[in-house]
Amino acid sequence: MAGYKPVAIQTYPVLGEKITQDTLYWNNYKTPVQIKEFGAVSKVDFSSQPPYNYAVTASSRIHIYGRYSQEPIKTFSRFKDTAYCATFRQDGRLLVAGSEDGGVQLFDISGRAPLRQFEGHTKAVHSVDFTADKYHVVSGADDYTVKLWDIPNSKEILTFKEHSDYVRCGCASKLNPDLFVTGSYDHTVKMFDARTNQSVISVEHGQPVESVLLFPSGGLLVSAGGRYVKVWDMLKGGQLLVSLKNHHKTVTCLCLSSSGQRLLSGSLDRKVKVYSTTSYKVVHSFDYTASILSLALAYEDETIVVGMTNGILSVKHRKSEAKKDSVPRRRRPAYRTFIKGKNYMKQQDDILINRPLKKHLELYDRDLKNFRISKALDRVLEPTCTIKTPEVTVSIIKELNRRGVLANALAGRDEKEISRVLNFLIRNLSQPRFAPVLINAAEIIIADVSCSPQSKLKPPPLALLTELSIFQLECKPIYGKNADLGYLGRENEKPFWRLGFSQDASVWVTGPFKQALILYHLLHVAIAAGQNLITPDLGDSLTSCL
Repeated sequence: MAGYKPVAIQTYPVLGEKITQDTLYWNNYKTPVQIKEFGAVSKVDFSSQPPYNYAVTASSRIHIYGRYSQEPIKTFSRFKDTAYCATFRQDGRLLVAGSEDGGVQLFDISGRAPLRQFEGHTKAVHSVDFTADKYHVVSGADDYTVKLWDIPNSKEILTFKEHSDYVRCGCASKLNPDLFVTGSYDHTVKMFDARTNQSVISVEHGQPVESVLLFPSGGLLVSAGGRYVKVWDMLKGGQLLVSLKNHHKTVTCLCLSSSGQRLLSGSLDRKVKVYSTTSYKVVHSFDYTASILSLALAYEDETIVVGMTNGILSVKHRKSEAKKDSVPRRRRPAYRTFIKGKNYMKQQDDILINRPLKKHLELYDRDLKNFRISKALDRVLEPTCTIKTPEVTVSIIKELNRRGVLANALAGRDEKEISRVLNFLIRNLSQPRFAPVLINAAEIIIADVSCSPQSKLKPPPLALLTELSIFQLECKPIYGKNADLGYLGRENEKPFWRLGFSQDASVWVTGPFKQALILYHLLHVAIAAGQNLITPDLGDSLTSCL
């Protein structure tokens, strides 16, 4: 027994995620830093000027964070109620924010008290932004109105009343000081021109609009609402270019990368999707722990900040490129240096003796070494092994089959133990990397379950198994009269198989025999099609019958 050779666990290739330039680029962030805010983070906005601080709006406060700070460097708390949508001006010196009481406040970054207060809205203001000339502010509120304010005079210039529901988002053009866009819960997105006192373009999004984004060139507009992200060509009068539906829940925020070549969207489904602005296909995805309300990118995409409904602010910084050591590390002296000295040279008669490493056998190898084949099979059928390392289970089944003792290892098992074997085969037979090994093993197991005299089970006649060449997998009523087919149905919410060649000679099969029949159907498809029709989808559909 001293010369026992452990079972060689074969490594199988796994189809992994395709590595692209986007994958490398967007995965190059450090572990996120999480900051706890006082309430849900409704808005995050980066300053476009150094040192690229960012404003976080949560509850009745606005915190200003440094690029790498975990504590706010400034706080604005002069709000009677909830604050919304704090936004920096283009030069980074002023900050404007709305509030639940309908007021719009303008702050100087170097001070604390409001520099200006604009009163005119009667309900909560959820959208504010600076125009391109830096001297006007656009606001949208729950009173269905959009207002244009003059900063030097603190006066209202224009009021637009074209929306018929809450105005929850908006943005101003970066090129034209007279153009700005708003989105409303009335399912429309409107572009207003201050020179005409009315909207010049109106598009129908089809869902309550949660966020709008105007490209820097002003030619494309992106709207988000419901599960849809839609891109509109404004140069063609608001023509729809593409409609994206890649989220499972409402899309709440939009963001554009620094290069303008990638579009990011955040959703209540806790995911951030990255789209290419040329093909509008998803090129990357981020997962978060809670529903996402806000999203922002720093200059050159150095930092990505995400605000969530549970008050957590997730901050990811880009990894710095590792500097290569110009001077190689000095090697430590070998052990013989300390025994014989630094200048010792090996002599001709010297013999080098290495201490042999003790090899430890795995538990299943110990069982196989001592011919405990049933116990070895039991060990590799544990959920921890079949789920995390199914290749180990496949290798042991292959070894037992090679030794010709697989039938013996299965003998004498009850329904629960047989079900574990059949479940593993059904779940993994559709995997191309395991199919060559498991098909042969499945044939042996089916024959053993069906007619082994040592089995504790009482199976239906073997003919019912071998004649099911036209076996169909459908949900049929239990009173079906087609006597040549097997039926899969549900009785008391438990799946069962009804087999028979006539209505009188029928067998109701549950438990391991039902699993054996599902496995038989998989084998039938594999053998008939040369394993070409066995797909993971087929395996999943059959597994759902268990």
